[in-house]
Amino acid sequence: MNTNTINFSDIFKSSFLENTTSFSVVDSLISLAAAFAVGLFIYVVYKKTFAGVMYSHTFSISLIVMTMATALIIMGVSSNVLLSLGMVGALSIVRFRTPIKDPMDIVYIFWAVASGILCGAGFIPLVIIGAILIGLVLLFFINRLTVENPFLLIVRYNDPAIETSLAHIVSAQAIKHSVKSKSVTPGNDLEMIYEIRVKKNDTGFVNKISSMEGVQSAMMLSYDGNFTA
Repeated sequence: MNTNTINFSDIFKSSFLENTTSFSVVDSLISLAAAFAVGLFIYVVYKKTFAGVMYSHTFSISLIVMTMATALIIMGVSSNVLLSLGMVGALSIVRFRTPIKDPMDIVYIFWAVASGILCGAGFIPLVIIGAILIGLVLLFFINRLTVENPFLLIVRYNDPAIETSLAHIVSAQAIKHSVKSKSVTPGNDLEMIYEIRVKKNDTGFVNKISSMEGVQSAMMLSYDGNFTA
């Protein structure tokens, strides 16, 4: 009579334990540590190159977490084909509705996701080299190179006779200028909008315009919505 013996390993045999035994803790910690270091580097570069209206500390922190989370996902799906298919299906239903105000924020998000993918796949030297080169490019082009940004000069006045003097002041102070629009309200109030480029963001002449007789207000507005004078 043959009897089948069942040992301890047969009782607790499962696919979960098999996946656990194939899981390398050391490699995972190295990948996560590399993802954290690269994410921290992205955080520093973003903070140094930020030139928007309001700096968001939570967004910069999310770049670090995004890099580590992406690396974690890649490490999980790389060892299991079924899990990778399920993860793709699960992520396909996710919708991010947070508006991106600055196009450069998309660059940093893509950089964080790409770095996380490479860290999870084990291409750590490639991530480090790429992070250094991308960081240098961003620091150079954003902080080193100065660009003469255009502004909108909005002048409200009630005396048409000052238009000649107004045009003379604008042409003397601006590198380039052009009239974008002129409007007249029923109360005989006028509004002139100039597109101008000034030297080193010099806005002192706006005070001179606002002090002219007949001028109700003078405002300079950058295209991203920042009030400068």
